[in-house]
Amino acid sequence: MNHPAFRQFLLSEQAHRLDARSRRPYDEPAAKTQQVSEAEIVLRLCTVHDDPALERLAELEGRLLPAGRFLVAEANGELVAAQALAGGAPFTDPFRATAHVLPLMRLRVEQLTAKGNGRRSPLRLWSLARP
Repeated sequence: MNHPAFRQFLLSEQAHRLDARSRRPYDEPAAKTQQVSEAEIVLRLCTVHDDPALERLAELEGRLLPAGRFLVAEANGELVAAQALAGGAPFTDPFRATAHVLPLMRLRVEQLTAKGNGRRSPLRLWSLARP
């Protein structure tokens, strides 16, 4: 059994180490941010060739893939997120950093489905026609 003074000394040393560690900058997010910022992000409408990748995203999320058109996000040529033009929650790859892409996707979906000019967009008609 340790002497109470020695135990108090060990506790104060541990507290000092934890305090010093909490004041140091954490380097890992900076490295992840650098990797994400270096990735080439492309937003585009889905094609028939994207169906397997869309199904993979839905499977990773554990949800059913709704019918209709999607806006997809590619990072370095790999599909990492998809947003249905009809609305709903986006599908994302949980193993990739996609939080920075989602606001861009929401904005682009709003632009593509805007009803502000009084005309029906051909894209809107196409998204309704796809099974």
